[in-house]
Amino acid sequence: MSKLTSEYIEGVITLLKKIEIEEASAIDQASQLMVEAVEKGNRIFGFGCSHSSLPVQDVVYRAGGFMLMNPIYAPGIAHLDVHPTTMTSGIEKLVGYAKVILDNQPIQPGDVLIIISVSGRNAVPIELAQLARERGVKVIGVTSRKYSQGVESRHPSGKKMHDFADVVIDNKVEKGDAMLSMDGLNTKFTPASGITSAAIMHCLTTATIEKLLQKGITPPVFIAANVDGGAEHNQKLMAEYRDRIFYI
Repeated sequence: MSKLTSEYIEGVITLLKKIEIEEASAIDQASQLMVEAVEKGNRIFGFGCSHSSLPVQDVVYRAGGFMLMNPIYAPGIAHLDVHPTTMTSGIEKLVGYAKVILDNQPIQPGDVLIIISVSGRNAVPIELAQLARERGVKVIGVTSRKYSQGVESRHPSGKKMHDFADVVIDNKVEKGDAMLSMDGLNTKFTPASGITSAAIMHCLTTATIEKLLQKGITPPVFIAANVDGGAEHNQKLMAEYRDRIFYI
């Protein structure tokens, strides 16, 4: 393994350890909001634009995963599903698009919405956090405080996404996200936010499952469909929780 490759792995490990230590309280608070939503029969949603949607997708409908994680997919900014892909960078800046997204989702007061925005500066995640909170939804923001503090808002309010979140979890990446540098290239390369944000999402679902079990509540968790009996187990639980699952 090359020196730079090892440097990347060590750098990511360092960020994850910082999250473990410095964001423990925020993850605990955020998971408590999720537990309370489950207890009250409310729902949990996740959203991110472009690459920030990938950590959300990483906890949806997968083996060992918490069944009640619902992704919000908006045309043009989810899955990098438009051509040219560069359109996503323009769409996430559109003022007013977040209202269209929220108006077409089954989100209700008391629900929880996790929004991932690494820079926290673009209009869509900012407005989505603002509008959701105004409608009585608990908002968990996953962002980089250092990145967000180092850039100007692209929303008319001048606010950042974290300004509208009930709980903020820092994914610890640097401004610009890229981690590595080398002679001969005047820009940094290789980002880390996908890994750290996905780890945070899995920490949230892990803590939620743990807390529910401690309360004597059996959480609905997927078994791999490729394990004998897995498909039957999953179908039974998805039918039981159908009123809180919106990806099927």
